[in-house]
Amino acid sequence: MIKKTDIINKIHLIISVCIVFPVSYSYGFISDLLLEINPKSIDEFSFLKSIMFLYIGFSILWIIGIFNYKYLKVAIISNMIFMLSLALGRLLSLVLDGIPSFAYVFGTFAELFLGLYGIFILNRLNRK
Repeated sequence: MIKKTDIINKIHLIISVCIVFPVSYSYGFISDLLLEINPKSIDEFSFLKSIMFLYIGFSILWIIGIFNYKYLKVAIISNMIFMLSLALGRLLSLVLDGIPSFAYVFGTFAELFLGLYGIFILNRLNRK
């Protein structure tokens, strides 16, 4: 049976996997269809494939943390760093480069929320 505390402690990891894993695929294989990214060189394709597997690797770590309590804190910490780093990079781009598409603006707020939620959960777990 799933406990309410498990849902509260892991929901952000579940949401992250449900978003990050499909996004990784789009970066690696269909970046030109979903995003305004049009790679032309082998280096650009290589870069996007490596980003794809970086995202997949973090998703796997978060899945391990969801199902194995021993790795939950590691999963939460990595998720916090991942999400807040993306959000800060997008905020920097917002200031320096201008306002991106709605998907990226929405992503910025979602990443901030997930990263801050991770901090909340980690503090909660450390108080136990």
